[in-house]
Amino acid sequence: MASSGGYPPGRVGQLGRYMLKVGIVGLPNVGKSSLFNALTAQRAPSENYPFCTVDPNVGVVAVPDPRLDRIHELMESRERVPTAIQFVDIAGLVKGASAGEGLGNRFLAQIREVDAIAHVLRCFEDPDVTHVLGSVDPVRDHEIVSTELALADLETVERRLERVERKARSGEEDAVREEAVLRRLHGPLSLGDPARSVELDPEEEPYVRGLHLLTTKPVIRVCNLAEDDLPERENRYTRAVRGMEVHGPVAVLCAAVEEELAQLPEDEQEVFLEELGVGEKGLDELIRTAYHTLGLITFFTTGEDETRAWTVKEGSSAVEAAGSIHTDFQRGFIRAETIHCDDFVEIGSMRAARERGAIRSEGRDYRVRDGDIILVRFNV
Repeated sequence: MASSGGYPPGRVGQLGRYMLKVGIVGLPNVGKSSLFNALTAQRAPSENYPFCTVDPNVGVVAVPDPRLDRIHELMESRERVPTAIQFVDIAGLVKGASAGEGLGNRFLAQIREVDAIAHVLRCFEDPDVTHVLGSVDPVRDHEIVSTELALADLETVERRLERVERKARSGEEDAVREEAVLRRLHGPLSLGDPARSVELDPEEEPYVRGLHLLTTKPVIRVCNLAEDDLPERENRYTRAVRGMEVHGPVAVLCAAVEEELAQLPEDEQEVFLEELGVGEKGLDELIRTAYHTLGLITFFTTGEDETRAWTVKEGSSAVEAAGSIHTDFQRGFIRAETIHCDDFVEIGSMRAARERGAIRSEGRDYRVRDGDIILVRFNV
């Protein structure tokens, strides 16, 4: 029998770890590259001119989690390994991108690769930073980007329809069903509405999944404020964004401040935030919003060697969580010994938790909770 205090000794195996991938998009000069710089502490270009980001910049960012820090401290593990999120800074697009304007074609190819979209909206005035359309209007900017994505999806659906129609006319049952789904998508997309506005039955979803449509991806609207508006976390532009008919998560931050914060030591960051009258970094809110939007949760493994955070879909079973650590854990799963991190922190040690009977033994169908600490018992 073995357990999950790390990877199986002497084995490499295949890791099933899930890493969320978020694309940062928006019109030119809205703060995308400044936000990316802050997220990754890398120097992506952020000069004041359109299309300064020609190729995508990709950065893997540690997800801040005070629970991981506390477990690591109590366990006195040699290593602390946070879970991660991947951000892709994608070249700005303009009106007509779906028809190849600007860097449209390259933009659209890049964005198909991500799990979620962080749509940065300029919500600040600055005469020194040129807006590509000449004025600040986040609602208009949102509509332009959303319409371009829908038009790109419309082209994808029409190309697929051309191929499927021939088979459907010959009476092929699967093609007939797929054609019906594509025609349901065609109407809303032609009006600029997203594909996610079309309700699909479970048996219809595979036809859409293979198309990798842009407007099926969840969108987080990121309001980029001026520093002066940070304490209140709103202004007339953010109120306009929240008042849009389009429903969905909104994150508020100042990309310039976040970029400056990223260059400071952690203790100085806290002082800077206090001086600004801000409780937490906007990036922490963005990452938390991304996790919530995609229905992701975090669980932990811990031992002498390391304390590590892992990401899984909400509702994942114990055996699925085991597989996210290592495929051997899933294949040879016996049981999961688990305690919630809040209970562990209150008790103070694993030894005391065992003595009190606070560590539960769960089977393969146990639904993992956000914050669970799990020890997988397995045999392969």
